[in-house]
Order: sequence, then C-alpha cells, then structure tokens
Amino acid sequence: MSLSLKIEKQFAQNTERVKSVDLHPTQPWILASLYSGTVCILNYESQTIEKSFKVADSPVRSAKFIAREKWIVAGTDDAFIRVYNYETMEKIIEFEAHKDFIRSVAVHPTLPYLLSASDDKAIKLWNWEEGWKCTRIFEGHSHYVMQVAINPKDTNTFASGSLDGTIKIWNIGSSAPSFSLDGHSKGVNCIDYFISGDKPYLLSGSDDYTAKFWDFETKSCVRTLEGHEHNVSTVCVHPELPILITGSEDGTVRIWHAATFVLENTLNYDLGRVWAVGYKKGSSQVVFGCDSGMVMIKIIDSDI
Repeated sequence: MSLSLKIEKQFAQNTERVKSVDLHPTQPWILASLYSGTVCILNYESQTIEKSFKVADSPVRSAKFIAREKWIVAGTDDAFIRVYNYETMEKIIEFEAHKDFIRSVAVHPTLPYLLSASDDKAIKLWNWEEGWKCTRIFEGHSHYVMQVAINPKDTNTFASGSLDGTIKIWNIGSSAPSFSLDGHSKGVNCIDYFISGDKPYLLSGSDDYTAKFWDFETKSCVRTLEGHEHNVSTVCVHPELPILITGSEDGTVRIWHAATFVLENTLNYDLGRVWAVGYKKGSSQVVFGCDSGMVMIKIIDSDI
C-alpha cells in the first residue's frame, strides 16, 4: 500500500555548493558547510542567515552541531578539524587530524567523542575532554572513507562507507572492523542507520547509481533501490516517517516506502546535484544541500 505523502516546500536559499547540512536539535537552525570553505547558520523560521564565516580556503565537506557544548565542528580538505562556539563564534581549537581530505565527521550522542573519516583511508576517534586527543585509529578500508555513522541503538558501534565498495562495521574499542557488507559494484558514498524494533538495518548509497538496504543479522542486502541516473550521494532513514530518502548527482531526491521499498515521490528543485540531507528527531522537516543552494521541505503523512 502506498503512502499518502503531502510535501510542502518551506523555503529555498541560493548559496555556493553545499556539501553538508545539519539541523540543530532545539533551535530552528540549519548548519550548512560549503565547498567555498564557508560555514553558515540559517534560521528556517525567519528564513535569514544568522551567521556566516570562513573556516578555510578549501572545501568544508562535513560540519555538525555539538549542541550540548554550543559548538560547531568542521572537517575540511586541508585535513584540519576546527571547532567554534556558535554563540560567540570564537574558535575553540584547530588541529591537523588527517593526511588528506576529511570527508565526514560524526558526533557521539552522549560521550565526548568525535569520529572523523578521510581520504587517507583512516577513521579516527577524538576525545574532547582529553584535549581532543586521538584515542583510536580504525584501519581496514583500501580507498577513501566517505562517511561514518554511529549506531543509535548501540552507540559503541559505528559504520563506514568507502570508495573501496564496502561498508564496514566497527566497535569503538577495536581498531579492526567487526565485519564488512559487500554488494555495491562501485564506491559507497553514504550510509544511515535504520532501527526497526530492536533490529539494526543500514541504508547505503553508491556510485553504482543504487541504494541498498542491509540486514545486520544476516549481513546481507535485503533490497536494492534502483532508479537514480547518477551517483547516489546522500541517504536518510527518516526518524519520524516510514520513509527512506535518497539524493543523487542526477539532481533528484527520491522518497521510498520504508516497509515496501516502493518509490513514492521524485523531487527536483533545480538546484543541481544533491549532496546532503539533514533531518532531526521530532520533526517532519527535511533539508537538502545542492550545487546551487538548499531547500527545506515538510513531509506530512496523512495516514498517520
């Protein structure tokens, strides 16, 4: 049975190429990191840019709020991690974290930990209560590591996607991967966890133009989502709605039924390639980052 989805476009903002977006858990803010090296905070209620500042002369491929510390953390192509207080815009710290581009950062939900993933093929764990000490290096990928994501059900574990075509599952206490998920014919760009009952699943997007849905227990692909005409660059399992979202370099966003895997909607806002999706628990709003800016939509399931 198909869903009855109503999609409302709430606002669009033209910017330089957006590489990542993150929604603040309590404030009406979108954190966008740009290919130009700038980071900006947009207020989606007032539809204004609240803060905008230059982080580096190279692309900022990943930036996240650390709301409990009132921080922004950004990873850049110059291999540095930089942390700012988002109220005062004071730089807290900057340090060289990797030997190559930083593709992704992920904030632990409760512990003072940050994961970073890089083109140097390594993933690193940083503890900010120990002066941003690197407490572990995770190695096993043979190509660029494009994204890391922490398991929301078991926050001692996380997943990574790499251009070596694999997804690897890790435990924070071990430098070697627990296991790999193989099935994409080209590199993996993006991953997101999906918890159904107590079972963890994973959604991945790839340069093979598909997204795949994985079962951890059987370590196998349950379903392949086909239809995009270019690389799948971002995926999301919505925390409130029974949908999977995929974004692609073909310029479209596709919305799939999370139970039947049926394609429900295809969206195109003429902003070029889609690079990032942002969402938050308790909200039906979703934001997309693209070549020419970002757009926020509200998705309403009239069956709920």
